[in-house]
Amino acid sequence: MTEFGICILAVIPVRQEPSEKAEMTTQLLFGDLFEIIEYNRDWILVRNVFDGYTGWVDVKQVKLIDESDFSRLSGMPMFVNRKIMGDFVRKGAVSVHIPSGCIFYREEHKMFRAGKDAFYFHGDLYPFEFSDIQEFTRTAMGYLECPYLWGGKTYLGMDCSGFTQMVFKQHGIKLLRDASQQATQGEDISFISNSRPGDLAFFDHDDDRIIHTGILIDPQHIIHCSGKVRIDKIDHHGIYHADKKQYTHTLRLIKRLIP
Repeated sequence: MTEFGICILAVIPVRQEPSEKAEMTTQLLFGDLFEIIEYNRDWILVRNVFDGYTGWVDVKQVKLIDESDFSRLSGMPMFVNRKIMGDFVRKGAVSVHIPSGCIFYREEHKMFRAGKDAFYFHGDLYPFEFSDIQEFTRTAMGYLECPYLWGGKTYLGMDCSGFTQMVFKQHGIKLLRDASQQATQGEDISFISNSRPGDLAFFDHDDDRIIHTGILIDPQHIIHCSGKVRIDKIDHHGIYHADKKQYTHTLRLIKRLIP
């Protein structure tokens, strides 16, 4: 029988192996629902419902819920927060500050229940739907100078595909977790001169593996997370780093997911 859970902390590390010393491959954010695949002592192998990504989390850090709760929450319209430094959720007398891109389910005004707990959101919530490209670009720009962190998805640290996933998530578009997975989504754009703001650019390694991604601001500039979230020049060759005076990433393909 499948078991389920929900992340009710601000952010939880998801690891490659069931150990605190193992590599962090991604993170669960507040509101993420998951299915439990396997138990290993105090660790559970979970599948994030939002993007299908799997990994190990410490069972003490999550809330297990029954199938009826899971089905009820899964069937509710999703909302997201966009405040970069975080709004907060209150459970009883305890307030939990949550990063941008967290999911909230609106059962009554700004409240939902999971098990016996009720969570109240304080801040602005946005429906999980696309609004306009100006708001989308503003969200992306809000992450400038965010440091790089392998597996990260918050303002305190994120990787290249974590950055793109979070920006798109805040505007109602589901992206898969890794750059190579995201490259399978959307419509192919043949030439960078035909690109539009919000298109995703992907970059490969010598062995043709997709290893990097970023969001085009216009056909000449890209915002991406490499060392930190930054804006660089781009052309049909790839990303040109002005300080290093060299190309750092080779362009492989461009995809469009924004209607």
